Amino acid sequence: DILAAFRMTPQPGVPPEEAGAAVAAESSTGTWTTVWTDGLTSLDRYKGRCYDIEPVAGEENQYIAYVAYPSDLFEEGSVTNLFTSIVGNVFGFKALRALRLEDLRIPPAYTKTFQGPPHGIQV
Repeated sequence: DILAAFRMTPQPGVPPEEAGAAVAAESSTGTWTTVWTDGLTSLDRYKGRCYDIEPVAGEENQYIAYVAYPSDLFEEGSVTNLFTSIVGNVFGFKALRALRLEDLRIPPAYTKTFQGPPHGIQV
């Protein structure tokens, strides 16, 4: 799985658990409209899952939402696809007053699919 940690501030009246689940859904398979391809496959295996939420120490109404995304959700070798999916549309989400990607953990097997330059960090 690809793991992301988001710092989020929910809108007043939105529980942090609901906000975390919404971030996971919106940044993976969730959408506000009906898509004709939805019936072609089960989306359960592609859903992002918010597996933990922690309050940020010393900050009122701020939380870290930990989200796991199945690697199968993303196109191999495409940094653009990865970041567009995780951070593309979710930052305008109305259930949140603020959202920031704090950390992203990518498994070595997935990073090896990126062509990249022939020098630099070895995986």
